[in-house]
Amino acid sequence: MQARDLMETDVSVVHPDDEISEVLGRMATVNFSGFPVVDDDGRLLGVVTEHDLVSLFKTKDRLYWIPLGLPPFTDVVDYPINVNFEDFDLGMDLVNNADKPVRTAMTTDVISVSPDADLDHLLDLLADADEDINRLPVVEDGDRLVGIVTRQDVLRAIQRERNGP
Repeated sequence: MQARDLMETDVSVVHPDDEISEVLGRMATVNFSGFPVVDDDGRLLGVVTEHDLVSLFKTKDRLYWIPLGLPPFTDVVDYPINVNFEDFDLGMDLVNNADKPVRTAMTTDVISVSPDADLDHLLDLLADADEDINRLPVVEDGDRLVGIVTRQDVLRAIQRERNGP
């Protein structure tokens, strides 16, 4: 069994100039957690996942150091102030990132496979704890996206092989 036997060829993709808010909206309406990012010629440029987008909106360390002068104002002391307003912070992060292009959030170091990749190779990649990959773009001619194989696709294939059609 090879990637070509398992892959979905009708792949939902986004483009590098799509706005993050648009991609978040699309992600909320589908039952998967990432999109390949392709150019107008269908070449794979990266992948954008829920993890990539959520990381833009995590409440960051909001500890600020404010210099305060003490009489006789010859010395300045830095005083820490925690400005963690959680919902406000998240709202500001959304405002600050919503209209940015998805290329600013996507992962560009993408592990992909050819249509000829065998099931063992797919399993090795999808089961690698260090990489934590959920989907493998399938590319031909170096970088042209022709499909995608997910963990679910591989699990279903193994189940069919073990249990019969």
